[in-house]
Amino acid sequence: MIRYALRCDRDHEFEAWFSNSDACDDQIERDLVQCPECGSSDVHKALMAPAVSTSRKREAASPEAQFRDLADRVKAHIRKNYDYVGGDFAREARAMHAGDKPERLIYGETTPEESRKLVDDGVPVAPLPDAMAPTPPKKAN
Repeated sequence: MIRYALRCDRDHEFEAWFSNSDACDDQIERDLVQCPECGSSDVHKALMAPAVSTSRKREAASPEAQFRDLADRVKAHIRKNYDYVGGDFAREARAMHAGDKPERLIYGETTPEESRKLVDDGVPVAPLPDAMAPTPPKKAN
């Protein structure tokens, strides 16, 4: 198996594993490889640095380090792409679900009871583990 660094036409970078170089080229040519971020199948191989094993790399590859890296990337993605609505989360989610407000990506806080009510009412919500929940933006004075 060979791991390739790939990039889509929107400059999203991701990795994928293939049985060999020909399999990679064939799947890309037949539009079978899609960007996990945007779904584009206009994908090409990106430049890759050779893998050199060092003690620092082994340390960074520990499960704990991998989880911290993943959590940091999730937080950054949410901060960049979602609107923070604070304690108004349940109200905003309900309004969008009912069509009273335009849909957009949001995050915020709600009580466990209100979260269960949202789920019971069919509003698509999901709690974030504490490690992946971004800190709320600071209010301007």
